[in-house]
Amino acid sequence: MFENILLAVDGSAHSMRAAKSAADLARCMKANLRVVVAFDPVPSYLGEPNMQQAISARLKEADALIEKTLEVIGDIPGELKTEVLEGPPAEAILDVAVTRGNDLIVMGSRGLGSLRGLLLGSQSQKVLQHAPCPVLVVH
Repeated sequence: MFENILLAVDGSAHSMRAAKSAADLARCMKANLRVVVAFDPVPSYLGEPNMQQAISARLKEADALIEKTLEVIGDIPGELKTEVLEGPPAEAILDVAVTRGNDLIVMGSRGLGSLRGLLLGSQSQKVLQHAPCPVLVVH
């Protein structure tokens, strides 16, 4: 049913539960899994060397997040790939889903944003509204 699953993570508890669900699905369906971490663009007004330092710090955080996520995922029978992207998270997730031909997106219901009271995070809402494929939102 699903051959290419896209997992979007941001380090929140919801996204780590989504990682476990995506891994379980990938194992059951013998599917490929692509893990994506997207971070907001670094503002250019920071100037150099501040801009490069900010980018380096974000990449280091993204790499640590991918390592943590891969531990949660464990072994899967299909191919496992990772990507770190710069850009608005929902747009980056949607772009990857279209470009890579994913047939399912898995993500947490809420991320690390500041509006904790929302029933569904703003990035999850955007992905749900514009996704080219089914979306599994994990609470």
